[in-house]
Amino acid sequence: MGLRQALYGEGRTSRRLSRVLGALHPEPSTVAGRKPEEVQARAVAASKKKPLFLIAQMSHETNTYSPVPTDLARFAGGLPGSGAVPLAGPAVAESFAGTRSGVGAFLELAEEAGADVVTPISASAPPSGTVHDHAFEYICDAICDSVAADKPDAILLCLHGAMAVESHEDGEGELLQRIRELAPDTPIAITLDMHCNFYDEIAACADTVAGYHTYPHEDMYETAMRAGRPLLAMMSGDAKPVTSWGNRRMLPHIMRQSTLDPYPGRPFKTPNKAIQARALEMEESGQALIASVFVGFPHADISNAGLSAVVVTDGDEAAAAALRDELLDMCWDSRADWVFEPEPLDEAVGRAMEMAATPEEKPVILLDHYDNTASGGTMDTTTVLKAVLDAGLDDVCFYGIFDPAAVQEMAAAGVGATLTLSLGGKMDMPAIGLTGEPLELEGTVLTL
Repeated sequence: MGLRQALYGEGRTSRRLSRVLGALHPEPSTVAGRKPEEVQARAVAASKKKPLFLIAQMSHETNTYSPVPTDLARFAGGLPGSGAVPLAGPAVAESFAGTRSGVGAFLELAEEAGADVVTPISASAPPSGTVHDHAFEYICDAICDSVAADKPDAILLCLHGAMAVESHEDGEGELLQRIRELAPDTPIAITLDMHCNFYDEIAACADTVAGYHTYPHEDMYETAMRAGRPLLAMMSGDAKPVTSWGNRRMLPHIMRQSTLDPYPGRPFKTPNKAIQARALEMEESGQALIASVFVGFPHADISNAGLSAVVVTDGDEAAAAALRDELLDMCWDSRADWVFEPEPLDEAVGRAMEMAATPEEKPVILLDHYDNTASGGTMDTTTVLKAVLDAGLDDVCFYGIFDPAAVQEMAAAGVGATLTLSLGGKMDMPAIGLTGEPLELEGTVLTL
């Protein structure tokens, strides 16, 4: 057996109507679209009335190592246990209409198609720990109840692709399977974040799949258009989407995933820029309806964490598989460029001191990537702050520490007060065997 076969398998083709539910397939796979006669029959029936599109959002990037709780309130922008609930009903369309968001794009497509819309829920939470079952069931029920009651002619979903739930490591695949049980023939388009950890159930249940081409993410609107327009073509009988996906056993480091050029003078490369450009070229040249490369979200202890590629063509399974493999090979061939070697903290602080001492008098930024709340960090760790203080650095602005108790103490003391308090380190991280380490600090309250 060759290396390629041993690592990735031979590939697989399956029909969506006989989809495998519940099995995980890390090897490349191809899923053919729904039968044209089924789609056309629905189109004939729909032509007698104004079509109805269901548009919803369920998005969370799950860091399974994070102790930050992900209950329902987090999907509504509230603190844990606050009882807040996500936006639902007509308020979703009112809030997103005219925005450059994924939901905003789907609303525009519905208007272009002359369709009415139903918007059961928009639930999006910042990255944090494993999603609580109650929160997941609440969101799924809102969407699935609408599917059952409203019987939409099309379903357009803004998902993330890296949601892990207490009872399901692939939250998006679980949702899509439930929808398919209720609406086996309804066309479904989905958008996914570039940090998606892709599973077979997603490809098996969705007709069109599109992922972001940019990191930092700035093409959410365009991605929804890329997912939605081929679905409309499918509904009109002008396209037959075929999806092929596969992955490589790689965990690209977050610090090497940018699609921006590296800063001048930096020795590392950013392979993702060229790879995403090739995916876009496949679409613009007409080779593919949609081409996406997902760098994956590495901070998740799940079976399919890592890099994958998904290509949707117009009825050509072989072409979809070939384009998929081209993208995956580009990623694998550049695997060394996806590696990031962290600099020891004491060395980084020392280098920052040297840079600050140069005549240019430019600010020096020291980035603590691993306590990044945008990846599920607690923003509660004190390791870097302690190193800065131990080095005797002055003229330093440190941002930030999440410590509500310390804020309350400072508020009670008032502006101008000098006090000693315990700062940070209030959260343990049992998943990685660390306990919080608060710092006892004396300082003056400058402002509130």
